[in-house]
Amino acid sequence: MDKHKEKAIEILVTINQNYIKPLEVMLYSMRLNNPQSQFRIWVIYEDISDAALNNLKRFTDKIGFALKSLAMNQDSQFPQSLINLHDYPKEIYFRLLCGNILPASLHKIIYLDPDILIINSITQLWDLDLKGNMFAASVHEGLTDIMSSINNIRLGTKYGYFNSGIMVMDLDKMRKMVKLRDISAVINKHHDALILPDQDILNYLYGKYILKIPETRWNYDARAYSIYLVKSSGKYNLEWVMKNTSILHFCGKPKPWQDKNNTRFKALYLNYQQIVNKLIASQ
Repeated sequence: MDKHKEKAIEILVTINQNYIKPLEVMLYSMRLNNPQSQFRIWVIYEDISDAALNNLKRFTDKIGFALKSLAMNQDSQFPQSLINLHDYPKEIYFRLLCGNILPASLHKIIYLDPDILIINSITQLWDLDLKGNMFAASVHEGLTDIMSSINNIRLGTKYGYFNSGIMVMDLDKMRKMVKLRDISAVINKHHDALILPDQDILNYLYGKYILKIPETRWNYDARAYSIYLVKSSGKYNLEWVMKNTSILHFCGKPKPWQDKNNTRFKALYLNYQQIVNKLIASQ
């Protein structure tokens, strides 16, 4: 028997209510392109209504996913310096703190941003050997890695600048090493230098514990098609992407569900979105 039928692939998302609709599109794309795999979806949240969670549960039931939602402890003491940093929501930090939020029986999980499409199997990502590292993630060498040297100077790091949107996580190591007090200390010390706070913190504190994985397969920056194509001497064309890339990541703004987004993959995203809307309307 296929081992992926025996044990569910564990998926983590940390969102607020504004990202439920993109999450549904992402989950549907994962179901469609991983038809033989079982998935358990963990949602860590703080401000999602019961009605919205019930609607999400009906949707995940319809596409055959188990859904587990965990409310962040309202008594969790997040420093004001963290909460107010560039007006980013607290949810962006939940992924780094998830080791102590998720059940101790979980040892590994894949974190996914909701602004992605999964267009091929992700079972090999789940089966990845972390080789003793705490995380596996990609460096966007196609577009944003031109800033790596600047980021190294800005943050005092010596590694590539990893994107935090798709990560394989060793939860046991995170429970030992990731502490809210350390995250708060970085924010207090480097407040003015932080641009993408959770991602900067990931690289600053834990960069040396991250295994680098290929971005063109596991974290393809949807903005950078032309750059990937040129750097690969024409190899990474649309046909190659559709056959070989597993995760398309719609980094930055505007997002593909917004009017001003004009990436090459917007039509693909809107097609998935339209199917999801029809599925939900049929419930």
